[in-house]
Amino acid sequence: MLLSKSKQGKVSTLEAALQRISDGCSLMYGGFGGIGTPPTIVEGILNKGCKELSLIGNDAGFPDVGVGRLISSGRVKKLITSHIGSNPIAGQLMNKGEMDVTFSPQGTLIERIRAGGMGLGGILSDVGLATVVGEGKTHITVNGQEYLIETALTAEVSIIHASKADYLGNLVFDKSARNFNPLVAMAGDFTIVEADEIVQVGELNPESIITPGIFVDMVIPSEGVNWKWVWE
Repeated sequence: MLLSKSKQGKVSTLEAALQRISDGCSLMYGGFGGIGTPPTIVEGILNKGCKELSLIGNDAGFPDVGVGRLISSGRVKKLITSHIGSNPIAGQLMNKGEMDVTFSPQGTLIERIRAGGMGLGGILSDVGLATVVGEGKTHITVNGQEYLIETALTAEVSIIHASKADYLGNLVFDKSARNFNPLVAMAGDFTIVEADEIVQVGELNPESIITPGIFVDMVIPSEGVNWKWVWE
């Protein structure tokens, strides 16, 4: 069914989404191990040929799964993450000096993303004091307790995978795909959602909506996962 532009709301096309992503773009993504990472957008970035990307997300995926496909193809110059162990190519690129990797403890990473989405400058954390995590960072004492100042994280574009979206960008996630996605949606200057199903406004159960549409700029239909999961 064709809808008028006003009734389409934030629904658009992959081509329009890719206009927002170009060489050198900072890109924040949801998910872990590929679950919750938008497959159609990742495929589109690969086909467009974008390079020199700066990625921010929980992991490096697997070599042929999730955001790991961008890393394996040499499109990434910088990665801020908590885990690369499932993608040996990421480790190889890091050790060769071909990709700059900054590690952040997982809990600290998501709090930095949350801070970025909330408009804060950063957070205080005692994780990593007196370790390599604290090197080069500002230390502060509050009520007798020492903390590290961990700066907030934002990106030019956030890419999200939701199970359902309506035309206003209200989102429902499936199981663990809910992990980083809601906060990543808040921290992008422009947030693009790939949804498995797009429904009319009012069809989503309000109690199931995790991300409200105010944090979403564009919704595109998913073409489905086009990689083989590692457990298959």
